[in-house]
Amino acid sequence: MANKVNTADIGFEKQIWDAACVLRGNIDASEYKSVVLGLIFLKYISDRFDEKYQALVAEGDGFEEDVDEYISEGIFFVPENARWSVIASKAHTAEIGTVIDDAMRAIEKENKRLKDILPKNFARPELDKRRLGDVVDLFTNIKMVEAGSSRDILGRTYEYCLSKFAEQEGKLAGEFYTPACVVRTLVEVLQPYNGRVYDPCCGSGGMFVQSAKFIENHAGNLSDISVFGQDSNPTTWKMAQMNLAIRGIEANLGSYNADTFFNDCHPTLRADFIMANPPFNLSDWGADKLKDDVRWKYGMPPAGNANFAWLQHMIHHLAPNGKIGMVLANGSLSSQSGGEGEIRRNIINADLVECIVAMPTQLFYTTQIPVSLWFLAKNKKQKGKTLFIDARKMGTMVSRKLRELTEEDIAKIADTYNAYADGTLEDQKGFCAVVTTEEIAKQDYILTPGRYVGIEEQQDDGEPFEEKMARLTGELSELFDQSHKLEAEIQQKLGAMGYNI
Repeated sequence: MANKVNTADIGFEKQIWDAACVLRGNIDASEYKSVVLGLIFLKYISDRFDEKYQALVAEGDGFEEDVDEYISEGIFFVPENARWSVIASKAHTAEIGTVIDDAMRAIEKENKRLKDILPKNFARPELDKRRLGDVVDLFTNIKMVEAGSSRDILGRTYEYCLSKFAEQEGKLAGEFYTPACVVRTLVEVLQPYNGRVYDPCCGSGGMFVQSAKFIENHAGNLSDISVFGQDSNPTTWKMAQMNLAIRGIEANLGSYNADTFFNDCHPTLRADFIMANPPFNLSDWGADKLKDDVRWKYGMPPAGNANFAWLQHMIHHLAPNGKIGMVLANGSLSSQSGGEGEIRRNIINADLVECIVAMPTQLFYTTQIPVSLWFLAKNKKQKGKTLFIDARKMGTMVSRKLRELTEEDIAKIADTYNAYADGTLEDQKGFCAVVTTEEIAKQDYILTPGRYVGIEEQQDDGEPFEEKMARLTGELSELFDQSHKLEAEIQQKLGAMGYNI
């Protein structure tokens, strides 16, 4: 069976989610996210602190309460009243919600990076305190559940719960969650080993998490990348900060949530890798107030659709040898309205478009809009050529509504891209083709992969054409005979009921 990327029910993650569902009660999913994810974060930083605390106690020099001992190693300092042992001891008291809220405030006070980020809504009356205590118990026993580092377990739990909330929230989830298999595809193609990694609409930080996993899986060093991002949604921005902190990823997401078009948090940044899943077909993005913006080098994006505003924003922030991997609605491949065709033509003629991947449907919880992956590069290895991949037939249905790309699917796309970059790729009918800019121009600068990869060649079964036609027409004749018999039988029965045809 093909390996799944992000849906396996992995022990503790599912246990936490099931407990969280019981705890939720009547709280809306969008509000309840902060409760569950906040608890995961609190347990994570408590475990990390306690591990270092015990090591300092063992050294016997009395430095276990020295804040600098923790900060110097990237560990959040947890004040005494916020430590998990205190919270666990109060799990089944009426004031457990207040205890957790106070712990969050105390941690924020001691750690400037977390100021105004942590949720403080556990004392709310609608949150069942008995059930909250049960979930605290479950977290307390985490190390009994599964061996291994609590960072890995809690990091995976955070990611698992994000995906489950995305599933529940549907369309609204697009603000904070991109399916892991889509992010993995971007990361495996771009291979962000070192340099500056940027996401101008970072959601909950999934692009950065997958980049870190990629580096770890290839024996790289996480300190070789610098992470930059921002997001306009305050709740999502806080989720990203917690998600990255759990993973031990230092990131500059701006000092607060901000609109990328109007308040660029990194105006001078030139990134080596840009990965993003911007909001699809965003209208009313403020085009009228940004008409002379320096970012619109290839044309003024239309007021009714921000797709090419996002794309040009990213190109503007690209380093001389930088690369972009982004998700865009398929309309961007061929649209001519609002000047989009002209912008696309200019970007193609600037030799920036390196690869387009048409993705299968049903990958997103949030929308059924078909999407493609765009890969752009300032300094392409294959000058004047673009790779087209038609991956629409890839993926496996993991539920009635949701499809995922498997590990093998992602590897095939990445390997195809690498072969193209090396100049060794051979076109494969129905799947991939390397096309010159001149050929794209003849197609009116439309980037739909199906136009270039053609139709998959049917395997020759070895049966001579004349014999096959004789066999098929014979089978068709038999089917016609059966059809006529059924028609006669139906007419007879209807006639017996007084209905003649």
